[in-house]
Amino acid sequence: MTVQDSGKVALITGASRGIGYGIAEALVARGDRVVITGRGEEALREAVEKLGPDRATGIAGKAHDEAHQAAAVACAMEEYGRIDYLVNNAGTNPVFGPIAELDLAVARKVYETNVVSALGFAQQTWKAWQKENGGAIVNIASVAGVSASPFIGAYGMSKAAMINLTLQLAHEFAPAVRVNAIAPAVVKTKFAVAIYEGREAEAAASYPLGRLGVPQDIGGAAAFLTSAQSDWITGQTLVVDGGIFLKAGVG
Repeated sequence: MTVQDSGKVALITGASRGIGYGIAEALVARGDRVVITGRGEEALREAVEKLGPDRATGIAGKAHDEAHQAAAVACAMEEYGRIDYLVNNAGTNPVFGPIAELDLAVARKVYETNVVSALGFAQQTWKAWQKENGGAIVNIASVAGVSASPFIGAYGMSKAAMINLTLQLAHEFAPAVRVNAIAPAVVKTKFAVAIYEGREAEAAASYPLGRLGVPQDIGGAAAFLTSAQSDWITGQTLVVDGGIFLKAGVG
């Protein structure tokens, strides 16, 4: 089936695989073109090939590098002439352990990659296209940002900051740009494999919907938040968690 070209363009960070790739796949499927970023040249080439070289462009670099942020935005503008949607998905979680033992240098690295980079991409995209032409931003947060997250405290704190960044951007960029966040629970990706590897059935048993998430679940949510169907939604965090928060409470 031939997909009609939407004429829209999205810049998606950290999209050579996992959640970012799932989002790119969903947007391409509805007719958008995408510029995807990632750290590995080969992984990006493979992702572009699967998405379709006529629909996708890849640019490698580190999300927290301001030069890379500028280059990615410039690439989108040179290749397609617009950036309707920005999806801030790039993230890291290099440490697992009690917060009392957290290396502050690691905490700074997590914030640089997970929060400051998202702000940088938002600033660049705003100046290059969205301030004058409008659009939407979707920040990928986490359920770790809306509850205590034992042993991944730095990651959880950064995702809480991402949710607040969403609020700040939504307020300041309105009415031209809508800004929302998605907070997934555990999604089956290489990033999260340590959480469920060898025990997926056990991990999934605690979810009312009976399974872990897959990248397509987040892709669908991102497609909604960058569509006309969500034109009156901004400053919100959509929790996509398979019902896991229903387990909270007493009894």
